[in-house]
Amino acid sequence: MEGVGGDSAASTPVNIFWQDVWRRYQYFLDKTTPHAVYRWIGTLVVALIYILRVYYVQGFYIISYGLGIYLLNLLIGFLSPLVDPEMEVSDGPMLPTKGSDEFKPFIRRLPEFKFWYSFTKALCIAFVMTFFAMFDVPVFWPILLCYWIVLFVLTMRRQIAHMIKHKYIPFNVGKQKYGKKPSASGGGSRGD
Repeated sequence: MEGVGGDSAASTPVNIFWQDVWRRYQYFLDKTTPHAVYRWIGTLVVALIYILRVYYVQGFYIISYGLGIYLLNLLIGFLSPLVDPEMEVSDGPMLPTKGSDEFKPFIRRLPEFKFWYSFTKALCIAFVMTFFAMFDVPVFWPILLCYWIVLFVLTMRRQIAHMIKHKYIPFNVGKQKYGKKPSASGGGSRGD
């Protein structure tokens, strides 16, 4: 009767070990959630290490190009609203389209934490790929760089036009200030 019900496969020492490793990894990942600045500083360090690695070995440009395309895709998801006003009509929160519409908060299609996590994971995967010669495809890198810059400019221009058309800003710039209130101590009129 051993093996009936599938309990024996789930409780092997190897599975228990990997579940424990995954639980610890998830614990530390959850602990980093409120520390956005430190997470992004760490990601910038990883990006710098990756850039130095590619510069040092003078190769893996196709990996860098693929990484750049993927990061651009993540950026578009980060800057886009969850519900695109052009694509679908929804009963949920949507961006206001007129001045008389009530305020609805900007909800991202890709939240900041998932953006950071995918960004960092992609950098780490690309870094590991630079240690395998089979990924070092010989290409003329200036062409890839020019093509990526053109793609970035065109994509960002379209995204910014979308932001202007639908009047949304995907960043929180702090609490809005609407103007100074007149003070109660005679600041209202001069008496000239």
